[in-house]
Amino acid sequence: MDALLRELAPQVTAALTRRVGDFARAEDAVQEALIQAAEQWPREGVPANPRGWLLAVAQRRATDALRSDIARRKREEQLQEEEAPPPERDDSLLLLFMCCHPSLTPSSSVALTLRAVGGLSTTEIARAYFVPEATMAQRISRAKATIKRSNVAFAMPDAAERDARVVAVLHVLYLIFNEGYASSEGDELLRTDLSREAIRLTRGVHHLLPGDCEVAGLLALMLLTDARREARTGASGELIPLDEQDRTLWDRALIEEGVALISETLPKQRPGPYQLQAAIAAVHDEAASAGDTDWPQIVALYEVLEELADNPMVTLNRAIAVAMVEGPSAALAMLEPLDQDARVREHHRLAAVRAHLHEKSGDLERASELYLRAAERTTSKPEQDYLRTKLAALTGRVTR
Repeated sequence: MDALLRELAPQVTAALTRRVGDFARAEDAVQEALIQAAEQWPREGVPANPRGWLLAVAQRRATDALRSDIARRKREEQLQEEEAPPPERDDSLLLLFMCCHPSLTPSSSVALTLRAVGGLSTTEIARAYFVPEATMAQRISRAKATIKRSNVAFAMPDAAERDARVVAVLHVLYLIFNEGYASSEGDELLRTDLSREAIRLTRGVHHLLPGDCEVAGLLALMLLTDARREARTGASGELIPLDEQDRTLWDRALIEEGVALISETLPKQRPGPYQLQAAIAAVHDEAASAGDTDWPQIVALYEVLEELADNPMVTLNRAIAVAMVEGPSAALAMLEPLDQDARVREHHRLAAVRAHLHEKSGDLERASELYLRAAERTTSKPEQDYLRTKLAALTGRVTR
């Protein structure tokens, strides 16, 4: 039921925003409707038309709020007279572009869209941004207030304005997909509802802007990454790393679609970050086995990507690739500057990558220390279990 509510929330928010003309009020009303559904549906069962049920409840909440606000009496009358949109209409794409309005800072646009369209919690968004939860809550509240003050029309922007918002839109979709593909907290590694919604919305943006190479690159990246989903967890939900996955479980149709998309896009212009990441994913997906992976090509692609993107996670991934080509010592030296980077120095992935590299170099005691540190820092149970399993295996080898 949680997955159903998460899927329906942005659709209902978009539909209600169109009707009441007030995004902040609509989102508040939908949140109240979701709470009521979470309490009522387990007892009474999911209604035959859950989207219509949520929209009806949310509209009643919005109408009640409007009635309590004398200054908005005219809007209430318009709400009562306005004809309802077609029941199957999905305005999520409009909501996505509205949240990326130029009146907002890029960081506020991303945070607001993750909340309104992606359905992520404030905690999840804060973790993705490496900021405290209270800071993120304030950022989202300010963004909603800015949207309200600017009287943004709930309609697709014209071509020039739309193009100006694409960078923020793509960043939002990228973060939503990543949270679905590798959940930052909780007992489950995958949140398929989020990754599927990100792919659906990205397909919509690609249909809207078929000539935008970075849109195509992001869609290809999602497809090539999502193709491995079935092989990423074992029977008990445990994490399976890329080099140990059963590649017969990979979705070949998605791989073919993603490879075709990025192969068509790359030659058109100097590739951007999403195209480069898609190209890296394609190299992995086209390898018949982990041993057949073209690591020198992956290193070269990461070097170009690192020039374009100031992102410590790119450096971490490049270090892993460098270790496969030049050995773990060269990779460990690459990671030393990250100790001064506040965005990542306390992140579990830095400790985990270092542990992996020390293990490869034969320093099992240092690797054990770092696997323990990484396990203590992650809030994802599958990742924590995987890291503790690695630690237990090393501890046995150290004591022998």
